[in-house]
Order: sequence, then C-alpha cells, then structure tokens
Amino acid sequence: MPEVLSSQDIVRWTRELNYGTWRFQRNWSPLHIVDAEGCYFIDVDGKRYLDFSAQLMCVNLGHKNPAVIRAIEQQARTLPYIAPGYATDVRVELSRLLLEVLPQNLTKFFFTTSGTEANEAAFKIARMYTGRTKIISRYRSYHGSTMASIGATGDPRRWAVEPGAKGQGFIFAPEVNCYDCPIKHQYPGCDIACADYLEHMIENESDVAAVVVEPVVGTNGVLVPPPEYMPRLRRICDRRGVLLIADEVMTGWGRTGQWFAMQHWDVEPDILVTAKGITSAYLPLGLCATTRKIAKHFDDHFFAHGHTYEAHPMTLAPGVAAIHEMQRLNLVERAREMGAYLGERLRGLKDKHVSIGDVRGLGLFWGVELVKNRQTKQPFNTKADKMSGQPLLVDQIAAAMMKNGVYINSWLSHFVIAPPLIIDRHEIDAGVAALDEALALADAQVL
Repeated sequence: MPEVLSSQDIVRWTRELNYGTWRFQRNWSPLHIVDAEGCYFIDVDGKRYLDFSAQLMCVNLGHKNPAVIRAIEQQARTLPYIAPGYATDVRVELSRLLLEVLPQNLTKFFFTTSGTEANEAAFKIARMYTGRTKIISRYRSYHGSTMASIGATGDPRRWAVEPGAKGQGFIFAPEVNCYDCPIKHQYPGCDIACADYLEHMIENESDVAAVVVEPVVGTNGVLVPPPEYMPRLRRICDRRGVLLIADEVMTGWGRTGQWFAMQHWDVEPDILVTAKGITSAYLPLGLCATTRKIAKHFDDHFFAHGHTYEAHPMTLAPGVAAIHEMQRLNLVERAREMGAYLGERLRGLKDKHVSIGDVRGLGLFWGVELVKNRQTKQPFNTKADKMSGQPLLVDQIAAAMMKNGVYINSWLSHFVIAPPLIIDRHEIDAGVAALDEALALADAQVL
C-alpha cells in the first residue's frame, strides 16, 4: 500500500522536490488543495475558496464539469494515444467544431499542449510563410515561458533569460493603455497614436514578419483597447504585408463576452493562438489556427514543426465537450450578462476606495489597478520590486482575501478578476465584498 502522508508532509515534499513557478523559493509554502467543484476549491481542512480568477484565468466552466470528465474517461477507454501522423475521430470532431466558433477566416489547425507551445508554432509559421524574421510585440505582454515565447514577452519575466531572449528576433512597441498612456497621449484626442507607432516601427525595420498582440492584455493589467485600435492595426498590417497574430490564450472561450475577443471589433487575425479555456484546463491543450492562405503555402513548402503530443487524443476530447457545454449553457452570453454586473460592482469600489486608480474590463475579465496617488498614478510597487522579491501590497491584499475564503490573481499593482463563466450574482457579491474589506490595507498607504 502507498505511504499515507500528512498534509504537512505533502507541503514539505512539494517544496523540497518541486520548483514554485515565478517566485523566490525560500518562503514558498503552497496550500494543500484536495478538491474543487463549481466556482470553489477546497483545502485539506475542508475550507472552501471562491475561485475569483478561475485559477490562472482558465477554468471557464468551473471545476468538475461532468460532461468534460465523461469525455476524458471515454477517450481513455477508446484511444488514449496515437502519434500525430494518424487521423482520429476526435481530431476531426474538434476541428469541425472550431470552424463554428473561431473567426471565419481561420480554417487550418495545429494542436499543442499549452499556450506557450501554440505561440511557438505561430512564430515559426509566420517566419516560414513570410520569409522574414522579426516579430513586433508590446511591452506589457506575456506570451509564454519557453525561449521564443518569453523572448516575445514584454514584462519583466523576460529579464531573467536575457541576453539570450533578445536573440529571438522580437522587438517591442508601446502597449495600448488609455489609463496611463506610455507615449503620453490622451484618448480620444490621440487618434490612436500607439497603433501608428507600430507602423513607424514596421517602416524602419528590415524584415518584420508579424505583429503579436493580446487583444485584451491579460496578466499585465487587463488593458482593453479603444474600439478603433484593432481595425487600425489590421489595416496597418495589411498595408505593410505583415501578419497579425492574436494571442487569445486568456481572452478566448467566452471570457470577454464573445467566443474570441477579436470578434468584438470584427477583426480577423491571420493567426490565432489559444489554450486555457479550450478544455477549461481539465487537460492541457493549445491551438494555433491559421488562414487557408497561409496553409496553402505549405502544400509546396516544408512544414518544419511538430512534437510527440500534437493532437493528442486525450487532450482533444475535453475540448469537444467544453465547446458543447459552453453552447448548452449559453456561457458566452452569460459572460456578457454577469460581466456587466461584476463591472458595476467593481466600479462601485472605486468610488469608495482612494487606492483604486482604475477599473477596466470586458465580459468576465476585469482589472483593478491600485495607486498610491490618483493624480500622479504612482503604483505601490514596481517591476523591479517584483523581480527582486520585495513584498508586494497586492499580494498582502490577496492573502487577506484568502483568509476570508476568496482567491484572486495579483500582479505588481493590480488584480486580474476572471471567475468561472458559471458564476452567479451571489458569488460575485461575495468576491467583491472580500476585496472591499481587504482594500483597507491599500487605502491606509495612499499618499
């Protein structure tokens, strides 16, 4: 019989034998989780936590959706693995379903096991198709943790792997951030200068293959572009013969109130990358989707990419079930409805707490940014604080909320609030109430 370990042993062995990601290791003491259901997860002592950020903004259907679990069980009994060079029923079933929900111009698919891998595929495809090397990203962005995807990442998680990451052919543009514009303009009088800046970069670089954007920036602040931005960027890319890659790893699958965020602006990217909510994170699956025009290039050119777990049957089956469940439960519309209510409640907190500088979001995807001073927009912590291990105020607030049974994702000086799409008003009220109480910690430090 296997050894029975205490909860203390589980935590100790986890710390000793595993790395905690994106953190200093010394003080890591992970909470021992034993169960999860609906919008909650449960620790070893039976305490329930409202999952107010759907873990890493990925458990869109909530925990333990029965249909998705049945699909995994059935696929395990039918065909647990076959190499990607073979055709399978589940591969065709998911691919045909994708045609129903993706932007209509995207009709050829490469399956991966993460958003990071899907971005790697997108970058390689863009370079192989165009014959060019450079890809423009933006400073407040995150695209993954492997060498090319971290090279495309604008935030300080890239710093640890420099100078190697800089050799990956990525250059950075200012993000669209109408709350605190990096190029010191003010919307709407700016005429979307941040998009025009991208065209200036393309003009002055020798061989730009693509521009990669998160339609709504994720962990770096839930930055929602103004309605003119994406159509302008699409026209710039077309005018300059540059591909537009939409990284919808976080914004896809109903999160923003559309199947995919680019659909808010009726803009079709040349390549779309997604993961997370595609299976509600029950099994790891990512997707790189391209246009037929790009696909046809590889009829007569070598497609130089692949891996053992591409189109793994066990990862595809929950994707099929997750799409059917989203359709059955009408979760895209629900994200719009519940998102409007969540936004209203969060904006109410701004009126109450002087530490809140901005509240912004779309669907069930919201950011709350904290500032020491509303006039200067000075944050409580900086990127350098994060990378040097300095205590962050947002982490202290998140810890206070955990004591009250609510989990929230924090980063630098803001929170990412993205609960499961099945959340109800009562649960939203509970999450907002916990944040309301904990924000006293920030209000006390306002200048």
